[in-house]
Amino acid sequence: MFEQAKSELSTLRDLMRFAVSRFNEAGLFYGHGTDNAWDEAAYLLLHTLHLPLDQLDPFIDARLTGDERAALLKVIERRISERLPAAYLTNEAWLGDYSFYVDERVIVPRSHIAELLHEQLSPWVEDPWAVGSVLDLCTGSGCLAILAAHAFPEARVDAVDLSPEALAVARHNVEDYELGTRLRLVQSNGFAGIQGRQYDLIISNPPYVNAKSMAALPEEFRREPELALAGGKDGLDLVRIILREAPSHLKTEGLLVVEIGHNRDELEMAFPDIPFIWLDTSAGDRHVFLLRREDLV
Repeated sequence: MFEQAKSELSTLRDLMRFAVSRFNEAGLFYGHGTDNAWDEAAYLLLHTLHLPLDQLDPFIDARLTGDERAALLKVIERRISERLPAAYLTNEAWLGDYSFYVDERVIVPRSHIAELLHEQLSPWVEDPWAVGSVLDLCTGSGCLAILAAHAFPEARVDAVDLSPEALAVARHNVEDYELGTRLRLVQSNGFAGIQGRQYDLIISNPPYVNAKSMAALPEEFRREPELALAGGKDGLDLVRIILREAPSHLKTEGLLVVEIGHNRDELEMAFPDIPFIWLDTSAGDRHVFLLRREDLV
């Protein structure tokens, strides 16, 4: 089929139709930036052709060169045969207006905390310029740490991760955004490598997929590092550590913001006495909680 496409398909519209048909036929799973075959195809094809990602219509009937057609068919075929998330094929992921380098050493950025940082955590942070120190625990690609550095212009940011491979990707992104003087990367198992340090704000998008869900993950998610996904039997292994140890790393009026996926009910049952504040995001109010230091102490 792909050999036939090389000789019979000539325009971007042809390749878009072909990609959507093949993606649907293969039963691909989405969730790394798109949620359907059309958007996935549009992103992959426009990126491969070095065209603006939001401008498909002006180019839809443009004829392709032989090399362009071959490149598009290759990326379509890889998306199907390797079940790789699109971001790994393009080495690019977006959170709002910010683009980050990614590869298989990190999970594809998709945290709801990003949209909260875009609003500088209002109204919980009254003066963004008064935030002097931020910790991003489980930083992965460094995306949330970088967004925090932009949201809080006077803050110095520590970005912690257990994986040296993930920190290598984070370093790439820190250098791209020229934040080396304000953003420090720390290899550490949880809080172990930052003993004695306290912060105005701690954010974390830790591994939170429970054991049952891990066993049922689609192939695309299995291409991501298991270390960054698996949160133990109920998905709360690392969250428990964060709740226990965060108070000693928060300043007197410090804030803790943590994303926990679909584990709100389990978390509230496990910690019935903690007054979790659930933040509104585009996915609802069940995925990200906020706590003040006084709530934890």
